[in-house]
Amino acid sequence: MWPAGPYALSDELGDFTITAVGGSGTSDDPLVVMEEFRSATPATLTIHNAIRRMPRLPGDGHLMVLYLRIDILNNSGHPWIEFEFELQEMRDRPSTFGDGLSFDQRNRSPETIFSSAFARFHRDFEPYDRLLFSAGQVDPLSTVSFQFVITDFTPRWTFYLVQDPRIPSS
Repeated sequence: MWPAGPYALSDELGDFTITAVGGSGTSDDPLVVMEEFRSATPATLTIHNAIRRMPRLPGDGHLMVLYLRIDILNNSGHPWIEFEFELQEMRDRPSTFGDGLSFDQRNRSPETIFSSAFARFHRDFEPYDRLLFSAGQVDPLSTVSFQFVITDFTPRWTFYLVQDPRIPSS
């Protein structure tokens, strides 16, 4: 477990290694996760919310907002031509509208989404919450940065971020 701000992150599900974590997850101090991928296969980051009380919304709702930057070293031996992230509230099950978890779905002009190596991104909502970066390349032994916001209007204490590097097909 890697603690940072009100979160604890884990590479317990394998296929990648967390090498450092810092920040608190706010807009002024994003949560920064440094990772190393030794293969070009999907890997799942486990995110635990360590705080006991979520911020309250007007009415009876709660809200979790996580500003996240992920820096990944491509040690897979293959170039990556796309990279996809998928949120899952329950492991191996697509995120749905009712779970409240998304890549800041309510924000129609997402200026908070960025990649150092990919020029375009596309968000898919329902029945999945996916963020696909394209129009770029990450060569072996190069590092790529991704920035985005995760929101959850019905927060759970644990959720998952599936990370999927895409290699050229032959």
